[in-house]
Amino acid sequence: MGRFINPFTDVGFKRIFGQEVNKDLLIDFLNDLLVGERHIKDIQFIDKEVLGNTVEDRNSIYDVYCTSDNGEQFIVEMQNRSQQNFRERALFYLSQAITGQGQKGTRWKFELKAVYGVFFMNFRLEDSPRKLRTDVILSDRETHELFCDKLRFIFLELPSFNKEEEECENDFERWIYVLKNMETLQRLPFKARKSVFKRLEEIVDIAALSKEDREKYDESIKVYRDNLATEAAALEKGKRIGERIGERRERYKNARKLRAMGCTPDFIAEATGLSLDELSTL
Repeated sequence: MGRFINPFTDVGFKRIFGQEVNKDLLIDFLNDLLVGERHIKDIQFIDKEVLGNTVEDRNSIYDVYCTSDNGEQFIVEMQNRSQQNFRERALFYLSQAITGQGQKGTRWKFELKAVYGVFFMNFRLEDSPRKLRTDVILSDRETHELFCDKLRFIFLELPSFNKEEEECENDFERWIYVLKNMETLQRLPFKARKSVFKRLEEIVDIAALSKEDREKYDESIKVYRDNLATEAAALEKGKRIGERIGERRERYKNARKLRAMGCTPDFIAEATGLSLDELSTL
């Protein structure tokens, strides 16, 4: 085991970004993420479970849910595996945060605060360009001008970030580098450049964990690695099945060519490995 915690585990991620005592880390990351757009001075964590309107409604549970000093809301999540309808899931979560601002009565005039979804993805998002950051806003389709600034999705595709330490150009990239490589590092870089990384190093040092926190982290890392092993096994099984299907298709393709050339069924069966019964379906 390395010197520092794995931020992709549930316990690791929440230790860095989900604790009141360490909220300065989340503030710093969000400010680097939105540099030139917003400057957050303080945040307040919100109950991560947002109940629906009825018992039948599906609850939304986020890794980190907070509001800034100007009332804007941030949902921050770490996802290690691709999920079906991931984009729709993100939309659902942010929509819950939007509708949760509604107030009863005639006095409320739809004064909404912006909701940001920040989604760390330890996988590649399907049907999207291979880049670290994808920002989704509400804009005019033709002119691309901003239509409304109350809904913002920021997807961070970590496998698409391949820069080395010395190649990082700004503090946002330095954050991504540290988070992606943390478990394998023996020291955290950039401490001389920015004090937040010195504080981060103290927080993520495994030796500094209490006995209780260490037990929780060990269980979290076990779950994380078990999930990776399960996913790897499923991918390998899918690969083998795909190879068998491809091989079988190639056999049928060759059988059709041999039949077109006038070869006998017995010869085709011997040449392709297909049975006579299988050849009868051609």
